[in-house]
Amino acid sequence: MEVSTFFKKIFSFYLWGNIFAMIAVGAVIAIGVRFGLDLYTHHGEKIAIPDVKRKSFADAEHILEKAGLEVVVSDTGYVKSLPPDCILEQTPAAGTIVKSGHVIYLVINSDTPRLTLPDIIDNSSYRSARTKLISMGFKVGEPMYVHGERDWVYGVLCKGKSLTNGQKVSVDDILIIQVGDGMRDTNDSVVYDDSYYRYYDDSDSRDSSYLNNGEIDHGNGSGSSNAGLQTSSGGTDDFKEIYVPDE
Repeated sequence: MEVSTFFKKIFSFYLWGNIFAMIAVGAVIAIGVRFGLDLYTHHGEKIAIPDVKRKSFADAEHILEKAGLEVVVSDTGYVKSLPPDCILEQTPAAGTIVKSGHVIYLVINSDTPRLTLPDIIDNSSYRSARTKLISMGFKVGEPMYVHGERDWVYGVLCKGKSLTNGQKVSVDDILIIQVGDGMRDTNDSVVYDDSYYRYYDDSDSRDSSYLNNGEIDHGNGSGSSNAGLQTSSGGTDDFKEIYVPDE
């Protein structure tokens, strides 16, 4: 390649045009990332969380959403002196500096006390579970029997819905304990073991008077006082009657 041709290619408009285009695209991407992250993370934005404790849920939700915050009810409690739906707790606390879109978790007051269901499902007998629930203040109705081990607790229902251990339930609701009835389920398999009986090749029937666990041989028609027991070899062991005088 001649020197003149080389310099023409080096200083060609096409080459330098592509170089400047790549530099421009890189600069635009860098600027976009810089300002895009600021917008996405709300850089420099500061919002002080309003105090909504002791306010009704409707008022608290309106105040927090107006401030650009999201509201989530995380739990319920019960304070007799406060009205239902009153805000008992808020997290984060009032006055905390956050950015818009931050989630505020609220605990609201229930209209009735709510208790936590103890660990009784598949872990307790019916009598023990019923006693524990009543002692805690729950109302317990008549049990519902299901297929399973007798008197074992397989579930708890409330208003037709299944509960889980640790779930909170109103003390005014009636709990129905699902108890095993001791009956075999229709899907269970059954294995029959007839090895207790002895079969004989010369007979299609089974003689219940000959059992391989030592039944008395009633086939002996003699009036002897001796009794015979069937043995594994097919013979009988004779036993003599022994007289024991009274003391």
